[in-house]
Parts: sequence; C-alpha cells; structure tokens
Amino acid sequence: MMNRGARFSPNHRRDTRLRLWLASLALSVLSACGGYDSPTASCDLVSRQAGLRAYFNDWYFWYALSPYPEPGSLPTIDAYFNALLYTGTDPIFPADRWSFHQSTESFNRFFGAGQLLGYGLYVADLEVAGTPTQPLYVRYVEPQSPAAAAGITRGDQIVSVNGRTAADMIAANDFSVLSPQQAGTSIDVVLMNNAAQRTVSLTSAIFALTPVPSSRVVTTTAGKKMGYLVVKDMIDQAGPPLVAAFQDFAAQGVTELAIDLRYSGGGLVSVGRGLASYVNPSVTAGQTYASLLFNVKRAALNNTRFLFRSPTNALSLTRVYVLQGARTCSTSEQVINALRPFVIVVQIGDTTCGRPVGFAPLEGGCGETYNVVNFETVNSNGEGRYFDGFAPTCEVAEDFTQPMGADADPLLSTARDHADGIACPVAAASVRDPALAAKVRRWMQGAPEDERGVMIPR
Repeated sequence: MMNRGARFSPNHRRDTRLRLWLASLALSVLSACGGYDSPTASCDLVSRQAGLRAYFNDWYFWYALSPYPEPGSLPTIDAYFNALLYTGTDPIFPADRWSFHQSTESFNRFFGAGQLLGYGLYVADLEVAGTPTQPLYVRYVEPQSPAAAAGITRGDQIVSVNGRTAADMIAANDFSVLSPQQAGTSIDVVLMNNAAQRTVSLTSAIFALTPVPSSRVVTTTAGKKMGYLVVKDMIDQAGPPLVAAFQDFAAQGVTELAIDLRYSGGGLVSVGRGLASYVNPSVTAGQTYASLLFNVKRAALNNTRFLFRSPTNALSLTRVYVLQGARTCSTSEQVINALRPFVIVVQIGDTTCGRPVGFAPLEGGCGETYNVVNFETVNSNGEGRYFDGFAPTCEVAEDFTQPMGADADPLLSTARDHADGIACPVAAASVRDPALAAKVRRWMQGAPEDERGVMIPR
C-alpha cells in the first residue's frame, strides 16, 4: 500500500512491492470496465460484477470456497458482492462476516485525511441488544466532533432521537439515525443525566479524528507509576501522539503500562506494530511482530512479515495490560497476539471481536473501494485464527457512567489493582453474554465507519 512517510510504516521495499501489485491488480481486474479514466463509460452493472468475480477468484482468501454467481444475475453491486462471500462451508473457518465495500471518498477520508463524517456520538448499542428496557448510554464522544462541541459526554443517557425512543431503537436494533450519509444532516437528541433532561440539536459534519485521545501517568495504591494510553484509531495520524505519550512515560519512569483498546477497531498494521514495539524492544526488536499470509495463488509474492522496531523512549516491561471488549478488533487484536510470545499480556474487560484477517483495499473505480479478506495474520509462533476472540484475564463489565480512565473506571482500576498483586474481581454473571458472537456480527454490519474492524497491510 502507499507509504505516506509515517513513522511506523513498513520499509520502502515492501511498500513499493505492495503498491505495485495493487496497481497491477486494479488495472487487470477493472480493464473490462475501462479503468479509472472513464468510469462512467463502463460502470454498467454486468461489467462491474464481472470485475468483482475475477477479483475474488484471484485474491480472495477463500477464493476456492467462494460461490460464483453469474454476472448480471443479481440486481445490485451490493447483492452481488454479498453473494460472493464465503459461507462457512469449511469447519476450520467461520463464514466471512468481515468483507465490505464503501465509497472511495469515505475510505480516503478516513485512512488518508484522518477524518470522519458524522456526529461523533457513539452509544452502548451492542451491550443492550435485545433488551429495550435497559438504558442506552453514550459510551464515547469524538473530541473534535459536533457532539463534543454540543457538550455531550460519556454517561449521558439517550432518551430519544428525532422523537424515536431509545427503547424503539434497541428493539429494532436500528441506530442508523446516528450514522448520517452526508454532511449537514440535523437531528434532535433528548438526553438525560442526573434525572435532568435536555435537548441537543446536532448537525453532521466532516471532522478530524483524535486517534490517541488520552495518555497520562496514574499511580497505583502501592505507588507504582502506570502509563495509561487510549488508542482509538490506528491510522497514520496516531504516530506523533504515540511518540509524545511514550516520551512522557519514559521521562516519568513508568514501570507498568495499560493500553486502552476497548473501542479500537484497528487500522494499519504498521501503526499496531509501532505501538507494540514500545513495550520492550530488548526482547522484541528484530523479532516477528506478525506475518500476513495470503491465499495459495498469492502467497509466494505477497506473504509479508512485519518485524518489531526499537523506537526511542521505549519501555522495558515484562508485562502489559490491555483494556478490551467486543469492539477491540482486527489490528488491535493483532497487537495482543504479537506481544504474547514475548511479554505477559493481562487482558481486562470482555472478549474481543475475533478478526484475525485483513484487507488490501482495492479502489475499484466507479466510486467504490472493496475491502475483501485477502490474508490471515499470525504471530512469531505461528498462532492465529482466533475467530472467537481473546477472552479476558480479568472479566470486568464497563460502567458507562464513569469517564474512561477515571479512578472509578472499572477496567483501569482493575489493572491498577492487579499491578499491586490483587487478584481479578469475581465477574458478575451478566458480564459474559453467550450470544455475544451473534451480537458482534450484527453490530459490525451497521457499525460506524471507524469501528468496523479493519486491518490494512501497511
């Protein structure tokens, strides 16, 4: 993929190779559609479906197991794309619930400019799925978003949106009103906090993401210094704040580290590799961070191995804490898997989403970018295929009424206690949901763009 000169990007030779094969792929697959110069002259339905079929047959991780309907047999690109997806016929692999397509404008906005279109308001929808009697909390607000500017914070309770009650949205599992398709879309949100209601009007806009919204040093009861770092989006723009965070951690002499990945859907492998490299380069530098394994047609040319780096101001830890949940996905799970052979990884929260696969996105012309599963990822021990996610060491439920990283935040307080030698708390019976996997699958289909769970090989 393209190397934009980020601190954590792969080396130039690998970037060039990925750029060349993706460019070659785009030209060969889409030649039937006339290439990029005249998409409107060749973007008819049958030609686009034929191009997709050829692409899947050559580059899809499960190409040998994929159905191949005839081009023109389905009425839309979306229907045809979904009909090409692997359906889970091999007991080794579950059905493909990860591949998706989006507008090229949307893809470039997120991974290029580090921006998002929306309100920046995220609710705890996954946690209350199927239980409309439960309160619907705001769980996260993007710092530079319209929601933040309007004073909405984590812990606010949604009463209604445009007159539709939270209970109705939960019952229908429909929160699409919070994911606008264009800028300038307005909604009225009724919120409650401390029994007081207020109405907030929001207008969707394109705003800059804050990929590393928080980093600070906290002190355990026993006096240990713990670096606390929230990583939301693993995009190029995360590089400078990660450098600054670890410079501060090193200067303050932290001896413990808690990485908060509970809402990190992933992103670039190079950014995840950069983050993991700060933990203890004395044992990881030069070792395999992750290997990306393509299908048998593409393995010889495209299998890629990422090595741990040795960054300035790195720590020297034998243990790292990861705060996680069902939205900890893809590249974030790769960080966990990559560190496990080298240091103790204490995982606190709930089970991760289970996405050990990734995409080499294809700009397919006609305004669409296809994110199709192209590879699986394994660590230095060859361990991968964690389709059921990573279970936590300490099973702890979130408290959405507490700010992330506050003293009373159950996930961080558990990490501090564990660092002091206190055993994991006894999990409440409601923490582990036996239907979690199904909920995660449903949630991913309509998840916000920056939380879909993406792993991109650059």
